[in-house]
Amino acid sequence: MIDPTTFAILALATGLAAFIQGAIGIGFALVVAPVLGVLEPQLLPVALLVLMLPLNLFVALRERDAIDWRGSAWISAGRLPGTLLGLWILVLLSAEGLNQLVGASTVLAVLVALFAPVFRPGPGSCVSVGMITGVTETATGVGGPPLALLYQHRPGPELRSTIACCFLVGELVSLAILAIAGKVTMEQLAWALALVPPLLIGSVASRMIHQRIDARRLRQGVLLFALISGIWLMLPV
Repeated sequence: MIDPTTFAILALATGLAAFIQGAIGIGFALVVAPVLGVLEPQLLPVALLVLMLPLNLFVALRERDAIDWRGSAWISAGRLPGTLLGLWILVLLSAEGLNQLVGASTVLAVLVALFAPVFRPGPGSCVSVGMITGVTETATGVGGPPLALLYQHRPGPELRSTIACCFLVGELVSLAILAIAGKVTMEQLAWALALVPPLLIGSVASRMIHQRIDARRLRQGVLLFALISGIWLMLPV
């Protein structure tokens, strides 16, 4: 049975996170995953992955003309081996050890990004990021920072739509493999279904500002979210 207080907190976090994701292209998992981890850790990563399906479909369709299809294809190519490795890590590594590893890697990536020259994502970097995202999202539900750092210098519509497209494909792959491995439960699916209404409200509300955010502020938001998530994951449980 779903506890009303817990549901209210998770619904608020879900709506806020959907609004942030729809506005700048990243942030949903960074907000919702820690809250789930504290209140209902058994729901991770499946409930989070299921919730992100309609969210990313909405964003991808909204700005589909700006999707970097070539980059998305290369990222998806790297996603499958990363997903398998993520499942293996999920089974073997403790949650605290995985969080600290991903957190340290994310913080390092942010520091590199602050001093890196402007670049356009190439096939090699896309495949590498696809593998990293497959590992982190399958194991923890959080896969945004690597993709955001890859597209941080691209226009806002391209960043948001491409990340959403890659997430959508990757989440389907991750959920399929988790289901085959017996890691998907009815409780996780029930919670995800119950949280769809606040997710939709936040997504629709994001339409009011997503076109007003300039590239400089978008980049700052991406780096800030990546840095916060990295530091959060490094904190001891």
